[in-house]
Amino acid sequence: MKKIKIVALSLTLMMFLMESCIAQSAETENILPPKREFRAVWIATVDNIDWPSSKNLEPEEQQEEFSALLDFHKRVGMNAVFVQVRAAGDAFYAKSPEPWSEWLTGRQGRQPDPMWDPLDFMIGEAHKRGLEFHAWLNLNRLVHKSSTSISSENISKLHPEWILTYDGYKLFDFGIPEVRKFITEMTVNVAKNYDVDGIHFDDYFYPYAAPGQVIQDEATFRKYSDGYTNKADWRRHNVDLLVKQIHDALEATKPKLKFGISPFGVWRNKDRDAEGSKTFGALASYDDLFADSRKWVKEGWVDYIAPQVYFSSGFGRVPYKNLVDWWTENNHERHLYIGMGAYRVGYKDKDTHWSNPVEIPNQIRYFRENETDGAIFFSSRSLRGNSLGFVDSLRRDFFKYPALVPTMPWKDRVPPLSPKSLKATLLSKGIELTWEKPDAAADGDRAWYYVIYRFPPEEKATAHDPRRIIGMCYEGEQFVDMSAESGKRYVYYVTAVDRLHNEGRPIGPLKVEVHDQKLVRF
Repeated sequence: MKKIKIVALSLTLMMFLMESCIAQSAETENILPPKREFRAVWIATVDNIDWPSSKNLEPEEQQEEFSALLDFHKRVGMNAVFVQVRAAGDAFYAKSPEPWSEWLTGRQGRQPDPMWDPLDFMIGEAHKRGLEFHAWLNLNRLVHKSSTSISSENISKLHPEWILTYDGYKLFDFGIPEVRKFITEMTVNVAKNYDVDGIHFDDYFYPYAAPGQVIQDEATFRKYSDGYTNKADWRRHNVDLLVKQIHDALEATKPKLKFGISPFGVWRNKDRDAEGSKTFGALASYDDLFADSRKWVKEGWVDYIAPQVYFSSGFGRVPYKNLVDWWTENNHERHLYIGMGAYRVGYKDKDTHWSNPVEIPNQIRYFRENETDGAIFFSSRSLRGNSLGFVDSLRRDFFKYPALVPTMPWKDRVPPLSPKSLKATLLSKGIELTWEKPDAAADGDRAWYYVIYRFPPEEKATAHDPRRIIGMCYEGEQFVDMSAESGKRYVYYVTAVDRLHNEGRPIGPLKVEVHDQKLVRF
């Protein structure tokens, strides 16, 4: 088949990104799928919940499983993954002060054979699929209830004076300055040595209450009270110190790295604090886990907050909508991702609302109406299980069209430059678009990936409608439109997007028609 290259000579619609957004009517905007939305899933490694499926797999099997997992989530429509790389005083990565995880190698401290670095591998696999990779660290566990082996290199063995024993777990004592220093250094170590997009902590600060159990930190309180007379306030102060210390250290190490936390969904209940959510008698992060989650966003210590809103819309004491409303009002211009309880779908318990196949779809509709920044689903296994077909709703409806990750202008607001020399070539499998990589922008950033738009010639070009995105290119400067049909005319644009998802001005229009087995300009 003859190949004819068509060069885009006109850049008259260079400003279409901004102009078209302004031109959209409110009615049109309301019916369009979101152009930007965070869509993520937690992949838990503790006790082999999500990956690897067994602690006795060979490295090659683990790699194949993980790649298949990413392929599945990409097909569903996700654009980010949160992978648990520190589950309980252990590590799923080679460059760690802590021992290898037993849920990776079968015994804590045993290195993989043959040797590999799972974190390097996982990041690479995620990035080539266009998925952000957030390293999820449990910051307080040293020994889990289900642990069957404890390495001599486990911190609970090396520093028994740092630990609290509670309900079958060994946990860090956050009141000890050396403990906070170690956790901060452990976290910064990941940021320094791995090309992660973000650092993420879950909801485990001081432990969830267990009947008959008491947190034995009285001696620490006497030694490090720092002027506090109320132990609950002191514990919250310890957690605040840790969160701020980690934020500051990450900011100094990698200013554009994202840092966020997924606390328990309820900050405080309305019946206890007038500023709390319209929830009543529920466990609260502030009162029960000594974690002042609202303060972290208010002070700007986190880039996003992902409260675990694992409640149904009809749950009386903690209705889903009430929590989403409260967090929307209290996100203090940081990203708000709703933690979605996918694991509860179809689960037969006292809350029968989870037996309703439209519970998750209705929750998605509601957080979109509230203009949140997206959602994270717990967890990977539940999505793969597809209980009541809710994942089909994601793939076919809510996540049918691609979405760019929302930008973080407080970290980076400079867009990349435009690609150069957009050309088209007709191949047997479709229209191949090629372009040249743009130069670095004013902040030194280059293109991280590209977005390819296609329009019918009679339609006004707009970057507002994700239905016109036919692909995203994550490797190289080439894309093949395999859905192009003979006899039809197409108008193409390509934009560059940087690491923090700022989108630059397009190159285009490139107007071509497939005619008599060749491309012609019109």
